Amino acid sequence: MSTETIARRYSAALADSVLASGQTEMVKTELAQLNTLFSENENLTTVFSNPAIAHTNKEKVLESLIASAKPTKTTANFLRILLRNGRLAEIGAINDKFETVLEERGGVVAAEIISARELPQTDRAAFQTNLEKLTGKKVHINYTVDKEIIGGVVTRIGSTVYDGSVKTKLENLKEQLVNG
Repeated sequence: MSTETIARRYSAALADSVLASGQTEMVKTELAQLNTLFSENENLTTVFSNPAIAHTNKEKVLESLIASAKPTKTTANFLRILLRNGRLAEIGAINDKFETVLEERGGVVAAEIISARELPQTDRAAFQTNLEKLTGKKVHINYTVDKEIIGGVVTRIGSTVYDGSVKTKLENLKEQLVNG
């Protein structure tokens, strides 16, 4: 199973739990802080991902971490579940997906628009309106500039890609000319 699939499943389960309990912002903050702790402390990641270290020792390290960080009960239990299932080392990917899952549950979808140049505000507003009509949801757009696409835009919404780049159109034209 891919890391992204694992992260989506665990972040979805956590999102269900925090939305039901009303602890969304607190758990989101705690998860981000724990992610920072794990990413800055290589030894911590090694302890939890090393199969040679006994599970009971990992539990002791985690309980010590929980005692010093004093997270909410929801976050503490989530960490214990991750440890029990051997997924604590995936906390970074889970944290990254958690925000996305919360937005989706709130009726917000994330999109990315890649263009060859910085888009003016009028174009950004038009994209915002059109994507909200297309999805039927509020859209949070991340704009990126990539000169390699030559012109046009590439839009990603979830796993769907709308490629209107000049680069892709030229590649398709070349393929048609070569293949007759």
